[in-house]
Amino acid sequence: MRVVLLGPPGAGKGTQAERLVNQVDAPHISTGDLFRSHLRDGTPLGLQARKYMDAGELVPDEVTISMVQDRLGAESGDRFILDGFPRNPHQARALDALLTTRGSRLDGVVEFNVPELVLVERLLARGRSDDNVQVIRRRLQVYRRETAALLEYYGDLVVSIDAVGAVADITERVVDALRATHEP
Repeated sequence: MRVVLLGPPGAGKGTQAERLVNQVDAPHISTGDLFRSHLRDGTPLGLQARKYMDAGELVPDEVTISMVQDRLGAESGDRFILDGFPRNPHQARALDALLTTRGSRLDGVVEFNVPELVLVERLLARGRSDDNVQVIRRRLQVYRRETAALLEYYGDLVVSIDAVGAVADITERVVDALRATHEP
């Protein structure tokens, strides 16, 4: 199964991706983990990313796309759960092109819906030094702006789930939604 998880910061994508690994027999590929790994290992892509990050700028799409392509190329199978990628239509087109060269396509896009108040509470509870209400709300605005175009791009592939409640219940909703996308 080839799945993209979409949702704002604090929606539980990473938590659910880890739970889905065994459910759908696919590796979890998180762009956040990829960035940390490349930065830690001092790879050429990590060094490129660091230049932008140190300047307080967004890492260009091409660097992010290259990291994801490298990671997908390292996978022995044709299955994945993408968390944090794509973030915009340009990245989505790059993913589609990569999958086309492999003779495959996405099976589903799961959108995690969580009210903003719940997101703010979750993110504040993480206790990160860069998480304050003002920063969180700005990140949520950026997410909404970027994702609106992605939701339109993916259209019928998108299934929206209520991502509030017990972790196990949310996992069940995601699995049910993905199963429904594969029923004839």
